[in-house]
Amino acid sequence: MRKKTLLTNDSNTALMMERVSRPDAALSALEHPRRGVSPLPAAGSLQAAYLHAGHLLVSRDPCRVTTILGSCVAVGIWDPVSCVGGINHFLLPERTGSELESPRFGNIAVLALIQEVVAAGGRRRTLQAKLFGGACVLPAFQSGRGHLGRKNVELARQVLLDEGIPVTAEDVEGERGRKLIFQTHDGAAWVRSL
Repeated sequence: MRKKTLLTNDSNTALMMERVSRPDAALSALEHPRRGVSPLPAAGSLQAAYLHAGHLLVSRDPCRVTTILGSCVAVGIWDPVSCVGGINHFLLPERTGSELESPRFGNIAVLALIQEVVAAGGRRRTLQAKLFGGACVLPAFQSGRGHLGRKNVELARQVLLDEGIPVTAEDVEGERGRKLIFQTHDGAAWVRSL
C-alpha cells in the first residue's frame, strides 16, 4: 500500500489506500451505466479511496475515488499530461463571517484543489475539470430557484471560469443524489442516481 495525502477541514492527515485492479484503458468521458454506456471497468492496480464531505484528495498516482452526493458538489480536476489530479466534496457554497477556512465551503475547496493539484505536479495550463452533484433532494425546496444544490453548482462553475479551467463534463442538479466514482489520473467518471 502507498500513502496519499487527504486534506481535511482540520489538518493534513495520511490515508492508507487499498490496492484494487486497473483497466488497460479508462474512458475519460462521463459515464452513465444505467443508460447502457460503458460499465465501470476493472480497476487493475489503481488505489481506491472514499471521499467524505468537507474533504479533498489529490494524488500523483492513479486513484479511483468514490463519494456520495446530494446537494453537495464534487469538482474533479486533473492534468491529462502529467496524470496528476484530485477531487473535492463541499457542502456549502461560501465561507461567511468568522468561520474557519475549510474545504466544507466551495469558495475554499475549489481553489484549494487547484492549488494542491498544481503543487503535486499538475500543469496549470492543461488542467481540466468535471462537476457533479448539486441536487435538490428535499421536495419542500424543489420549487425554489435558489436551492442549496444549485448555489453550490453555480459557485463551482464561477470559480472554475475565473481560474480559466474548462469544465469538460458535468452531471448536476436534479432531484436525486448520486454515487460518483472519479479517477484522478485521467478524469474518467461514473455516476449512478440514488
